[in-house]
Order: sequence, then structure tokens, then C-alpha cells
Amino acid sequence: MVIIKPISDLRNHFNEISELCHKEGEPVYITKNGKGDLVVMSLARYEEHEALLELYQKLSIAEEQSSSKEGRKTHKEMMALLRKRLNA
Repeated sequence: MVIIKPISDLRNHFNEISELCHKEGEPVYITKNGKGDLVVMSLARYEEHEALLELYQKLSIAEEQSSSKEGRKTHKEMMALLRKRLNA
């Protein structure tokens, strides 16, 4: 459920908003003059969000690399390279 609070609540009831962020695990949207202005969330939720973004970026890079034939080796070529390194 989306939680929306006016900016005056952030100033006057900060502890309640903090508890709400931690309890619900969801961000609280703060409005100013009836329009969206800020998003407040717990540090744990923020870190999860950042980790997810980092994962998506890495997956995007991996997908680009997998669609490119440049620098790719077949299983047979890779096994031969590994055997060569082991025997060296």
C-alpha cells in the first residue's frame, strides 16, 4: 500500500514516519503543497534497492557480452586452455 504524508508530518512527526518506514518496509512519499516532493525509506530498504539496481546493471552487461561473439570460446576451446595451463 502506498503511504503518502504531507511535509509537515515529516517535521512534526518524524519518529512516527521513521517507525512506519521500518515496520512496513516500504517508502513513505512526502508531499509539499499537494505535490510529490520526497521519498523517505529505511536504510535497510534503501540498501536492498541499491543492491537490486547493481544486480540489474551487471545482468545488463552480461547480456550484452553474451550476445557478442567477440572473446567467446567454445566449451572445447576453454577445456583445452585450462588443461594447457594445468600442465604448464
